[in-house]
Amino acid sequence: MSLNSTVSDVTDRIIERSRAPREAYLNKMRQAAEEGPRRAHLTCGNQAHAYAAMGDDKAALAETHAPNLGIITAYNDMLSAHQPFETYPAVIREAARRVGGTAQVAGGVPAMCDGVTQGQVGMELSLFSRDVIALAAGVGLSHNTFDAAVYLGVCDKIVPGLVIAAGTFGYIPSIFLPAGPMPSGLPNDEKAKVRQQFAAGEVGREALMKAEMASYHGPGTCTFYGTANSNQMLMEFMGLHLPGASFVNPNTPLREALTVAGTERALQITALGNEYTPVCDILDEKAFVNGIVGLMATGGSTNLVLHLPAMARACGVILELEDFDALSSVTPLLAKVYPNGLADVNHFHAAGGLGYMIGQLLEVGLLHPDTKTVAGDGLSLYTQEPKLTDGRVTWEPGAKDSQNDKILRPASEPFQKSGGLVQLDGNLGHGMMKVSAVAPERHIVEAKARVFEDQADVKTAFKNGEFTEDTVVVVRFQGPQANGMPELHSLTPTLAVLQDRGLKVALVTDGRMSGASGKVPSAIHISPEAAAGGPLARVHDGDVIRVDAVSGKIENLAEDFDSREPLVPDLTGNGHGIGRELFATFRKNVGLASNGAAVVV
Repeated sequence: MSLNSTVSDVTDRIIERSRAPREAYLNKMRQAAEEGPRRAHLTCGNQAHAYAAMGDDKAALAETHAPNLGIITAYNDMLSAHQPFETYPAVIREAARRVGGTAQVAGGVPAMCDGVTQGQVGMELSLFSRDVIALAAGVGLSHNTFDAAVYLGVCDKIVPGLVIAAGTFGYIPSIFLPAGPMPSGLPNDEKAKVRQQFAAGEVGREALMKAEMASYHGPGTCTFYGTANSNQMLMEFMGLHLPGASFVNPNTPLREALTVAGTERALQITALGNEYTPVCDILDEKAFVNGIVGLMATGGSTNLVLHLPAMARACGVILELEDFDALSSVTPLLAKVYPNGLADVNHFHAAGGLGYMIGQLLEVGLLHPDTKTVAGDGLSLYTQEPKLTDGRVTWEPGAKDSQNDKILRPASEPFQKSGGLVQLDGNLGHGMMKVSAVAPERHIVEAKARVFEDQADVKTAFKNGEFTEDTVVVVRFQGPQANGMPELHSLTPTLAVLQDRGLKVALVTDGRMSGASGKVPSAIHISPEAAAGGPLARVHDGDVIRVDAVSGKIENLAEDFDSREPLVPDLTGNGHGIGRELFATFRKNVGLASNGAAVVV
């Protein structure tokens, strides 16, 4: 099948737009690669410091040309998705030794849990943690003793931050090793129902806590298709995982065997071997297009519309919202995974998973087949699935047919003909909406605005019974300059209750929503943000706002809207408490949401 014309046109547009920064980036990477293995340039004193604690590996590091892996780990035992990484360094070191290599933990990076900080002040540090992760990984790799990097990370900001670092150190190979999803617990739709009952005052905190604990119950990624699992999808579509590695549960023989196989592969693709594959050759324009197509086909997280442009900029590639919109228009939605359906990622994986989807999208010409990956040349490698044979991983052809068409469908019979995200534009600014989980009758909302500057005030108004008619809830001064652009996911149960009461409701904000959000129409990432004098700063209570995901418009219909002066709020309260003092420089220097809301790229 020839490449879809829209995919081809968008790719060409990105290549042309990125020509100068991409050329400059690749020149830097080639120059760094020509210097040879990193350790060759260290003095004896440098090396002695680097190897002092390495025990039996000292001789191999100091006296041979065996490749050395640098492990960047986001391990902590508060994040369920990252707890399994506790044992990975020992497994990686032993696997490397068995094939004549070595491995060292180069550094750790912070990994915060958005589930813990959701609706709390700490969430205001969440997006900026992505840049901190990139910086921390850069510090770890700056020791310059590594022939390849192995990245251990899963969740929301962690993988994007690590990819930014991998792109910056693009002259060495990089492999991402996942931990996998926790086994299925209380179904996500049942958990969401209890949340709505609690918001409506129908059940108490004891029932809510019981439901939450039954859903989030063990090591591994949360099982809904939010940002963490969208990250895992992305790593396969872009060729940074081994094929089929994303959704194998933690603490299983196959999971450990995949970690061993990833270690061995990382050693094989260094400049000391015969298959040198620096990550700068993997993360090109085609790889990012494939990633966007995967996002649309799976109905993935809105957060990746922020993260992908930032990741791409680290590799000299410039993405715009129009690229997401155009690719969404031709990419069929092939998966129904919560919040876009009732299934979780374990059910999705059992139904055929990413291998089946990649095969389907390749067949209809929606993916570039000729990309480089950590597994070798060509994305068709990712239609295979891993099997455990005598304790080692082998790859076999993946499913040719969906094992459950309520979860996963062929490209010829998709759940819908276009992807899950739409671009919005109008006199309120530039933003986007995830529509894959929004009922079609809710794609257009025209109603009076209620304006808030704190998500807590929305909940208070709800408890006071103030929402009695169709409403567009505007929550402004939530952008990266204002307060770090927190997720407003804790508003979802409240707004869903209003929907269930028969009201038409939409959210408009310069903040973010969780990758788990979706059933309430939400115009998010509005840019320019209110704190920068953007149009949201001119909205008044009672203005009629039209949010139209069909035509891609978001407009304030007040006749005098364009002539109003923007509100200038007092944001000093956003600058202290829970570490916010440390991030003043980030708030001052952050880029536009439409460019990835980044500081370091």
